[in-house]
Amino acid sequence: MVAAPPQLPGLSLELPDPDSDTISTMEFMARLEEAWAVCDRFDLQTEICRGRILRAVRDREKRGGEGRGTGFLQWLREREISKTRAYSLIQLADSSDDLVGEGMLELTSVNNFSKRAFLETSQADPEVQQLISEAANEGQQITRKQVRRLTDDFTAATSPLLPQEIRQRTADNLLPARAVAPLVRELAKLPDQQQDDLRRVLSDEPELDRVKDVTNTARWLSKAAEAGLAVRACQLEHLDLDKAVQEAQRLDALGLLADSLAQALALESAVLKLHTCWRRLNGLQERLWVES
Repeated sequence: MVAAPPQLPGLSLELPDPDSDTISTMEFMARLEEAWAVCDRFDLQTEICRGRILRAVRDREKRGGEGRGTGFLQWLREREISKTRAYSLIQLADSSDDLVGEGMLELTSVNNFSKRAFLETSQADPEVQQLISEAANEGQQITRKQVRRLTDDFTAATSPLLPQEIRQRTADNLLPARAVAPLVRELAKLPDQQQDDLRRVLSDEPELDRVKDVTNTARWLSKAAEAGLAVRACQLEHLDLDKAVQEAQRLDALGLLADSLAQALALESAVLKLHTCWRRLNGLQERLWVES
């Protein structure tokens, strides 16, 4: 073993010697994975505490008066913490308080989570949170992969966005949950009419290949709709984007349409940026002429 470096309180690591010939590469990497998991758990506790500190500072600054909130931002600047980072830590602390405060998770069981697994659990459905919390309370180590797998299983078996045939085949292990869960996420982005159309396709052919095809179709439909709303040219009266989407779907060319709309959006953004820069340059030229 390598000489142990100074340890943080509560943090104990046993790292294998990288120069040792008596340990296989597989065992060497396994030990490093274990050490990394220890760091993850220690990091989680630290960041929950930091989130609570930041929340206290923010809540103090929320009290009435002029300049409300400026003290919190100043506090962040002094410690070189971005606002986004601060609020992500506060969210982590809130999630911890919710899981522990509602009695699902024991306080000491937080140590059984990796940081990413804890974040995934805090964003999962209540039923999934309950199952994960029970496993953690029993002493099991919770990884992000486990949380995602359980979330996918629950989503595939219970989502009302899926036809009954798909849910039943998933429950019977005839369809893998990891293939059905992305379908649910994509269907949720679509309007009701498109959801109904795709559900009918799935009901007629509840097979894995059809699930994958419909997932891709739903993904391209949502991307096309999102880009179409952002592209100003698509807002012209003589353009019928819905009809274009229907025709692209008939021709199995939704991907091309979505990519075209994305490129149009990028082009419009570039033109707008060029126009803004040109106006600024013109203003600077006028100021330079006046000064000279």
